[in-house]
Amino acid sequence: MMHSTAKQTKAYNFKTRDIKVLKKLMPYLLKMRVRVILATLFLIVAKLANVTVPIVLKEIVDTLDQTNVLLILPLGMLFAYGALRLASSLFNELRDAIFAKVRYHAMHLIALGVFKHLHTLDLSFHLDRRIGGITRDIDRGTQSVSTLLSIFVFNIIPSFFEICLVIGLLWINYDSFFATISLLTVVFYIGLTLAITTWRMKYRYEMNDMQSEANTNAVDSLINYETVKYFNQEQFEVNRYDKTMTRWENVATKSFTSMTALNFIQGAVIAIGVTIVLIFASQGVVDQNLSLGDLIMIQALLLQLFMPLGSLGIIYRQIKHNFIDMNNMFDLLERSSKLQDVDNAPSLNMGKGRVEFNQVAFAYSGKDPVLKNISFTIEPGQKVAIVGSSGAGKSTLAKLLFRFYDVSHGEILIDGQDIKLLDQHSVQSAIGVVPQDTVMFNESIYYNIAYGKPNAGEAEVKQAAKLSFIDGFIAKLPKGYDTLVGERGLKLSGGEKQRLAIARVLLKNPPILIFDEATSALDSYSEKMVQKALSGLSSKHTTLVIAHRLSTIVDADKIIVLGDGVISESGTHEQLLKANGQYAQLWYMQSRDTLKQE
Repeated sequence: MMHSTAKQTKAYNFKTRDIKVLKKLMPYLLKMRVRVILATLFLIVAKLANVTVPIVLKEIVDTLDQTNVLLILPLGMLFAYGALRLASSLFNELRDAIFAKVRYHAMHLIALGVFKHLHTLDLSFHLDRRIGGITRDIDRGTQSVSTLLSIFVFNIIPSFFEICLVIGLLWINYDSFFATISLLTVVFYIGLTLAITTWRMKYRYEMNDMQSEANTNAVDSLINYETVKYFNQEQFEVNRYDKTMTRWENVATKSFTSMTALNFIQGAVIAIGVTIVLIFASQGVVDQNLSLGDLIMIQALLLQLFMPLGSLGIIYRQIKHNFIDMNNMFDLLERSSKLQDVDNAPSLNMGKGRVEFNQVAFAYSGKDPVLKNISFTIEPGQKVAIVGSSGAGKSTLAKLLFRFYDVSHGEILIDGQDIKLLDQHSVQSAIGVVPQDTVMFNESIYYNIAYGKPNAGEAEVKQAAKLSFIDGFIAKLPKGYDTLVGERGLKLSGGEKQRLAIARVLLKNPPILIFDEATSALDSYSEKMVQKALSGLSSKHTTLVIAHRLSTIVDADKIIVLGDGVISESGTHEQLLKANGQYAQLWYMQSRDTLKQE
C-alpha cells in the first residue's frame, strides 16, 4: 500500500513540475507576443487550407465520375485545389519564419539567466559542483526550450486544431458513426500513448543520470590530465568511463525496445480505426448512399487526421524527455545562495581601509569550528601576516574577509561597517585577492592581466606587469602579450601564473589586498622583487598576507600565529623570535631546511 502511495505521489509531483516548467516558459513567450500571435494566425490559415483540400478533391472526383453526361474539365476546382495546397505550404513556412526569433530568443534568455544565476551562488556550491554534469544539464535544458516551443507551436496546437476540424467535417457532412469511430480511435490512441510513455520514463531518467556521470568523469579526467599521467591511471580512467557507458547502453537498449513495442501498438490502433471507417464508407458507396467523391473525401480526411496523430506518440515522448531535461536546468535556477544580503543592504562606504576582526568564530557546514574568538585589527596601510600549521584556518580568514562565507559569530568590520550587513559586491570590489592556486582563463596574457580592470589602457596593463616583474618574461615570448596561456594556465609555470595574478590584482588597485600564500611558487629572485614591489605599495593598501614561507613576511607590521582556531601569539618578526614560541620554532625549522637545500 505504501509502495503504491509513493508511486502516486511521484506521478503527482512530476505533473506539478511540468506545469511549473510551462509557467516559467510563459514570460519568454510574452516578451515576443506579437510574433506568437502572428505565428498562430498563420497556423490557423494553413490548417483551414489543408482541411479544405479534401472537400475540393471530392467535388473534382464527383464531377469526373458521371456517366452518360458530357464531361467538362473542372478547371476552377483544379486551380482551387492547387491554390489551397500552395496556401497551406506558404502559411506553414511563414509561421516557421515568424516563430524562429521567438525560439532562439527564449534559448538565449534562459541560457543567459542560468549562467548569471550560477555566478550568484556561494562558494560552497561551486566547491561541490561537478562541471561536466552542470554543463550537460544546461546544454540539454536550453535545447529543450527550443524543442518544447517548436512542438507546441508546430505540432500540438496544429494537430489539435486539425483534429477538431476533421471530426467536425465528418460529423456535419456524414453519419455521426464516422465521427464517433474516428474520435474514439483518437482518444484510445492518445490514452495508450500517455500510459505507456509514462511507464517508459524511468529509462530516460536513468539514461540522463548515467550520461551526466560519464560526461562528468570524462571532463574531470581530461582537466586532470597531468595527474592521470603522473600515476599511470590511463587504463583506470578508461575502465571507469567504460563501466558507466556500459550501464547506459543497457538502459538505452531497454528504452528503445519498449519504444518499438509502443510504435506497434499505436500503428495497430490507427489501422483498426481506419479500416472500420473505410469498410462502412465503402458499403455506403455500394448502397449508393455515398458518392465515390465522398469515399475519397473521407479517406483524405482520415489521412489528415491520423498523419499528425501518427507522430503524436513521438512528440509526446519528446515533450516528456524535454520536461526532464528542463527540470534539471530549472533545479539549478531554484538553488539559492547560502550567502544572502540583508534586505536593502547598503554599499560599503570605503574610507582609509581599516579592517577589524571582532571575536570571530566560524565552522563549515556540518564540521567542527575552524576559528574561535579571533580578534585583531589591520590599520590602514599596514601589512599583517597570518601563519600557522596546515588546517589552522589561515585561508578561512581570507575567505571570511572577502565574504565568500559569513561568520558564525562575531563580526568583521571595514572602516567600522559590519560586512555581513553590506552589499556583497561592494565589499568584494574593495578587496583584491591573489590565491595560492592561481587559475588563468584560456586567453592571452594581456586578457588575463586586464581582467582586473577591463577598461584599463595598454600602458596601465604593462605597468602592472612591470610592478609584478613579469614584463621581462613576456618580452621574451614570440607573441608577447598576445600569447595564449592554455587551459587553466597550463602553459605557464607556477611562478609565472602567480606573477600574472599579482599583476591582475595590482591593476584592480583595491584599497585592501589579500595574498593567500601568493609568493609560494616564486623563485628566490622573483620573490624578492615582488616583495620589494609590495613594500612600496604598503602605504597605499591595507594588506593581509597568508604565509607558509616565513621569509616572505619578516617585514610585516604584525604577524599573527594561529593554532587550534585561536591566536596563539602575535607581534613583529623580532618580537616573536624573542618570545621563542611556535613562530620561533617554525622559523628555525624553515631556516635549517633552506640551509640544507643550499
